[in-house]
Amino acid sequence: MDKAREEVLKLYGNRLRLRVCGLYHEGDRLLMVRHRGIGPTDTFWCPPGGGAQFGESAPEALIREFEEETGLAIEVGDLLFVNEFMQPPLHAMELFFTVRATGGLLRQGIDPEMSLDGQIIEDVRLMTFEEIKSYPPEEVHALFAHCRSFDDIFRLRGYLHQ
Repeated sequence: MDKAREEVLKLYGNRLRLRVCGLYHEGDRLLMVRHRGIGPTDTFWCPPGGGAQFGESAPEALIREFEEETGLAIEVGDLLFVNEFMQPPLHAMELFFTVRATGGLLRQGIDPEMSLDGQIIEDVRLMTFEEIKSYPPEEVHALFAHCRSFDDIFRLRGYLHQ
């Protein structure tokens, strides 16, 4: 097992996590982060986000996670939907918000919980809906299975069933 997968399992495996995720777009492109150490192919694209810490509100956590992963300063908008991510041994309740950039420069960031040689963020990129859908379903977040167009992403509401 590679270092990244080991760290993911050690930090997040076999327990329920609360994650916050932000849907940021520029025109018809959505900001996505590619992780390794997750999923059957070791490639997993999803919107930026991460775990909320004890005593930290969901918007505060999302602002922190966005800066760490993407370099962008954001303002958190509306809560759109909740997704339950369940790929044992990983299990997370994910709150998806709209976000708006207020500053910073887009860059590939880091995950401070991971060691330097166990980093899981491999790429940060603005992607069209067609680019996202060109990946096999197991390599992109399950939210995209509920969407047939870019606009559908921002119409999702409630609890998403996998």
